Amino acid sequence: MSQFDTDTQVTQTADNIWRGTLSREWNIGNNPNGGYLLSCVLSALKRSLPHPDPMTLTTHYLRPGTADEPFEVHVEVLRTGRTLSTARASLIQGGKARLEVLAGFADLQISAGIDTVLTIPAPAIPPPEVCIQRHGETQGVELPIANRLDVRLHPDFAVAGSTNVAKVAGWIRFLDGREPDTGSLPLFTDTFPPSTFSLLGVVGWVPTIELTVHVRCRPAPGWIQAEFSTEDLQQGRMIESGRLWDSTGQLVAQSRQIGLVMQQS
Repeated sequence: MSQFDTDTQVTQTADNIWRGTLSREWNIGNNPNGGYLLSCVLSALKRSLPHPDPMTLTTHYLRPGTADEPFEVHVEVLRTGRTLSTARASLIQGGKARLEVLAGFADLQISAGIDTVLTIPAPAIPPPEVCIQRHGETQGVELPIANRLDVRLHPDFAVAGSTNVAKVAGWIRFLDGREPDTGSLPLFTDTFPPSTFSLLGVVGWVPTIELTVHVRCRPAPGWIQAEFSTEDLQQGRMIESGRLWDSTGQLVAQSRQIGLVMQQS
């Protein structure tokens, strides 16, 4: 298995209860990345539901996870239908809920209605080999996750505090060659630097409070192109919108999250 599949692997221990261990290889600083925590929950949900693809996910982050420690995912299947399955899940460590997820799964290879296409084209950006690889020195934080994911930043947004807009763009893929799928797209929406990085510079930890991801279709093999922007930042609370496109230019996911822009300590 790939590193991602190994590090999100869960084993069923009872009805609707799954168990695994968080790996520190997905840390940003001292905490496991929020997209990685969500991926561990998705691993349990996928094994609990008859439909293969996460289509809509709303996640509330209650507490940080702890690396190298076991966790449980408690799944409650709310409904299974012909085209959609809905479930609720909690990731629990040390007897405390770390995140709560409400998810809808479908088969995104099967049409659910009319085939008229109205979509958002991928913007033109420099190719991955021209973009700047993400590393911890530019963000002022240790990035073990950089040994799992190859993140390339658009040169215009790769330097802290260098622009007058809160935006980040670039490319992402797994370093071990694993191809993207619908199960990895939610992770990719939460692994770039915060879009406020290019506007405000290094500001410290930007924890996610709530993340919603809509997966639109199964991605083609190759790099995933990404763009994230913040147009609403008030009293340290930011709302960030994101989009992902596959190697063919097809829109494959959209995201929206509210996070806290903390003061640099």
